[in-house]
Amino acid sequence: MGFTGLARWVNSPTDGLSIISDNIIKNHNGVFKEKWQLSVKSYRSLLSTPQSAVQIERSMCALTMRENVFVLVEDPLAPTRADLLAGGAPSSYQPGHYRNTFLTLSPPGALEQLLEHLKARWVPVRQAAPSNAPRNRPQGSGQQLSVEGFIFAIGTDWLVRAGNVILSTGGTKGMLLEAEYLPLPTIQSPVADGTSELVSNLLTAVLSNIRGATSVAVITSSDAQWEDVLWDREEEEKEKEQPDDPDPSPDDIYVYGDEDILAKPRRGDWVGVDRDRRSAYLIIGALKSEGIL
Repeated sequence: MGFTGLARWVNSPTDGLSIISDNIIKNHNGVFKEKWQLSVKSYRSLLSTPQSAVQIERSMCALTMRENVFVLVEDPLAPTRADLLAGGAPSSYQPGHYRNTFLTLSPPGALEQLLEHLKARWVPVRQAAPSNAPRNRPQGSGQQLSVEGFIFAIGTDWLVRAGNVILSTGGTKGMLLEAEYLPLPTIQSPVADGTSELVSNLLTAVLSNIRGATSVAVITSSDAQWEDVLWDREEEEKEKEQPDDPDPSPDDIYVYGDEDILAKPRRGDWVGVDRDRRSAYLIIGALKSEGIL
């Protein structure tokens, strides 16, 4: 697993998936690997604060990817960790939680069991059916949308995922495309938003021979944003308690001066389940920004 970039083709035609698949296979020597399937549920919860009778809505999105469910909870009244650090808040001040909380649950269905056990007041968001939809057609209970498509390998370095965004009403909302560069678990981008030119060029190449593929946006998140999502209070306190490692003695015969050549693995790199977590975070963020979730 490696560094991954996401693109959104919002105006894809009904046969967009077939067009993308043919382009990858014929023009990039891509090889079909397997199907790509994701499902997303969204919930909301209305709470009243002690200071005000006004109800505040919190949102929760749960994305199921293989055997894991990635849950993003957003509380608009809570601060972000970046805001507190930028505002010079005292180190002793710790809020109960930050604006975004990102959880990983397993197996699929664990979230519903947890909500039922806690008797949590989270209500599934139901999509409004289009005006031409049959009136007796049931609406999804929180099953707001799914992503259905294919995964291709391009050489030994790339995996490309392409899928239609399908609403619970049966309509489609464009496509998602994901490019994964397998050799590297992370790429240090000179751009503040974390955009990788390498991955962006691959996504552009996949769409370069397709007429009308103009409404395409590359979605990224910076390392600073991801660190905010990954924040763990207990882990941070443990790191503060650990003494700094002393510098190795210059007379040590085992010191060669090349200790920093190989980067140490970091928490949150695009490896293992963390790759899936970052991918899920990007997908949820992209769909929320469009008002689909």
